[in-house]
Amino acid sequence: MRSNVPVGVLACVFAMSLVAIPAMARESAPQAGVPIRDEAPVVVSGAVPGPGMWKVSRDGHVMHVLGTVSPLPKRMDWISRDVESVLAQTGEVVLSPSYRVDADVGFFGRLALLPSLIGVRRNPGDARLQDVVPPESYARWLVLKQRYIGRDGDVEKMRPIFAAFELYQAAIEDKGLTGKRIVSPVIDAAIKQHGIKRTTPQVKVKVRNPKAALKEFRAESLGDLDCFDKMLQNVETDAGRMAERANAWAVGDIEALRNLPLGDQYQACQDALMQASVAQKNGMGNAEAEVRAAWMSAAEAAIANNAVSFALLPMSELLKADGYLAALQAKGYLVEAP
Repeated sequence: MRSNVPVGVLACVFAMSLVAIPAMARESAPQAGVPIRDEAPVVVSGAVPGPGMWKVSRDGHVMHVLGTVSPLPKRMDWISRDVESVLAQTGEVVLSPSYRVDADVGFFGRLALLPSLIGVRRNPGDARLQDVVPPESYARWLVLKQRYIGRDGDVEKMRPIFAAFELYQAAIEDKGLTGKRIVSPVIDAAIKQHGIKRTTPQVKVKVRNPKAALKEFRAESLGDLDCFDKMLQNVETDAGRMAERANAWAVGDIEALRNLPLGDQYQACQDALMQASVAQKNGMGNAEAEVRAAWMSAAEAAIANNAVSFALLPMSELLKADGYLAALQAKGYLVEAP
């Protein structure tokens, strides 16, 4: 699930801590205390083809689906001509599913909320990280922090979930990777050039009193220790695998992507935020099911209404046995892998 968030409203709290949060394929979490792996694959650079596209067909209509991965190699130059060729024939583009939280505030209201947004990243009562996580977790954190972040005192004041995100960002930067959008600019340019219909399967929730919601969130204790520990495990044991996964997408190696599933730290972090009482009160608790339903409905309509259409989905959804395309196949659509 991807959050599309206006600056200064409650959704920033949820979006800023999550990285690629659709329903992810899971794998067994590594054992705690595993030493950091020093070996790291060389991250590809230069011109690369990216993966092929899936095809979903019915009654002579076809939808081409491109799987996305994050992070990707920082110095990669994606050769997008195959995708651009499909887009030139496309009547509609269905983007990845997203969840938008909006609020009844104007421009000045958003500015007024900014100090509160800074506060929600910190532990209630100004507690430090070592005060809110188990000693063994904090010891592991210190090793990883020294390696990837250095002597940053501010991160020690953050809630575990936000500190974990800072660590993740620093780790992928160290590995020559980036979370910067690479695919979207190509899609946006083609939509503009060819006048393609853009469909954004998005579930929207309105927060009518964002100031009160932020105040409640700032005081609430989150169940984010599972997220923190699993993100530590991810950085300890999976930093090299993230680079391998990025390389596999860059060179179009689908089989390698199948063999490099994502861990469950993303689900743990999503659960920590979406199960917070303020999120539940504002109708965010069932986000995963809602965005799935929104994308499925949009995809079926696009296929029915266009001879050729195009869609984006996280690669994990294309490869998992119960993903979005598997659901379409169960409905009688012909699904062909690249």
